[in-house]
Amino acid sequence: MAALSDLLPVAAVRLDVPAADWREAIRTAGALLTETGATTGTYTAEMIRNAEENGPYFVIAPGFAFAHARPSPAVLRTGLSWVRLGRPVEFGHAANDPVHLVVALAAEDSGAHTAAMAALAKLLADPETARTLQEATDPEALHTVLAGATGERHGERAQSGPAVHKILTVCGNGVGTSLFLKNTLEQVLDRWGWSRHVTVEATDTISARGKTSEAVAILTSREIAGTLGEVGVPVTVVEDFTSGPEADRALRALYDV
Repeated sequence: MAALSDLLPVAAVRLDVPAADWREAIRTAGALLTETGATTGTYTAEMIRNAEENGPYFVIAPGFAFAHARPSPAVLRTGLSWVRLGRPVEFGHAANDPVHLVVALAAEDSGAHTAAMAALAKLLADPETARTLQEATDPEALHTVLAGATGERHGERAQSGPAVHKILTVCGNGVGTSLFLKNTLEQVLDRWGWSRHVTVEATDTISARGKTSEAVAILTSREIAGTLGEVGVPVTVVEDFTSGPEADRALRALYDV
């Protein structure tokens, strides 16, 4: 699987960029994907349309937007771009606005970038590393932090036997934000020693409805929860997809522990 530092070249990093609004912020991130050969220009319009149709569910943590769209012919290879804004902008998220960091993902499929997303989620969940990234003085310095601190996790978590329960994390496309939440939940389950008993699967809104018979619960954003409707299992809203304490509270409420 690709490493985070491989998917995010130095040329795809811009720091302290001006943006008038969230569309301009996404356009800047999308342009970097195109300039570095990950996408055609069409993909930027697809990311904006995803936000217009599904709302700002991809603002997954305070100040952090993870822009993306479904895999499409506009994606030439899996890649990332990183845009730190000079001044934060509003994306319309009730809990996590304003946004100062926009990371854009272009994914060829739903699997090749899983390890890199887990590494990025782990980095942003660590306050010291997140602060170092925020204070990086140039793209090279930021890339050095990413390359040296990732500790990418390859493959699936080892389990000694079949899991008893399955939890679904759901986003609009199943390739981006749901992977962040999946990783955070798995870290909590590892700390609890429950990894043998509970598995977490990241999926999209359409597929989630067909998988609820296998699951005990769905964890997702407020916007996606509103589109799912009644699915036959509990649906829990999570505001910060990188927050271990919030994931811990959600699991404790689910299992009454």
